[in-house]
Amino acid sequence: MSDAQPRLSIIIPAYNTETLLRKCVESVLEQTYPQDHMEIIIVDDGSADSTGLVADALEAENDNVICFHESNAGSSAARNLGLSHATGDYIGFVDSDDYIDPHMYEVLVDALVRNHARMAQVCRDEIAEDGKKLPDVVIPPQQEQTVSAEEFLCSLLMHTGDTSYCTKLTARELFSQKMQFPTGMLNEDFYLLFHMLPEAGSVVILPQQYYHVFYRTGSNSRKKQQDKDCFPPVFTDIVNNADAVTAFVSAKYPALVPVAVRFGLVQRLDYLLHIPISRMTGDNRFYRQVVHYVRVHFREILVNPYLSRRDRIYLLLLAPAPKLVRTLHARKKGLL
Repeated sequence: MSDAQPRLSIIIPAYNTETLLRKCVESVLEQTYPQDHMEIIIVDDGSADSTGLVADALEAENDNVICFHESNAGSSAARNLGLSHATGDYIGFVDSDDYIDPHMYEVLVDALVRNHARMAQVCRDEIAEDGKKLPDVVIPPQQEQTVSAEEFLCSLLMHTGDTSYCTKLTARELFSQKMQFPTGMLNEDFYLLFHMLPEAGSVVILPQQYYHVFYRTGSNSRKKQQDKDCFPPVFTDIVNNADAVTAFVSAKYPALVPVAVRFGLVQRLDYLLHIPISRMTGDNRFYRQVVHYVRVHFREILVNPYLSRRDRIYLLLLAPAPKLVRTLHARKKGLL
């Protein structure tokens, strides 16, 4: 491949994934896209296990692997550190507990070049800890398609699009000082993506499921089922991001406002269905704000055409007395 071909920077933030990091990095090293046109940047985010040692070994073994170590500051900070050292024309991300198909970056580069695009995406599947394939979170299209920024944002608001930067290759110039991952926040991909979409202009979506998510319980956003009082902060962040995207849509894409309102209601429903009953108290200010929002938008629950029947029913049941409804449901299921 000639030097005219794009160079790629693949950023892998790693935290306490000592048994998984090597498989992840090797899946990038095994790409059919030429390795001399790729750099792999591992950022060890202050791991407490031997992840840092694994990263150092991978750097020593491979000329195109670079490793950085930082104090634990979260995946956003690790990604931003990787971005500050990236030299590629396009940026990709892989979570250190996931892995990718050998053809992923070859087909993404081809799609970007053919379509003169700045962002392209493959689809993903999810693999459980026992090795079984889980139901698809995002349904792949039947064939390659190019959608506008507004169309893609609409799909995100309808929960049919893929918010992850890990399934994408993105032009490096789209990442500026103002376009960085927000630190101290989960659901950070969504926040950055909806701000970046107008600059990207469009997104090329490929049908291949080439990104493989390894579903680990106990990771940042996944709740351990046996811990009844565990409430991952992602459920707070998704509500805050719903408000942020509603304001953004009102300014940039006013035709999407009803879809954004639907999004805000569904994100709050997710919050109300997951918050432990023990935390549904009067002194929990954020919880009270969520309940207030749902009640204020009661009419919208009745008439919004984008709400599913299931979501509408749940919201109507929870709006008047969310703690009582959750308590009665838990007793019926024998959880109390």
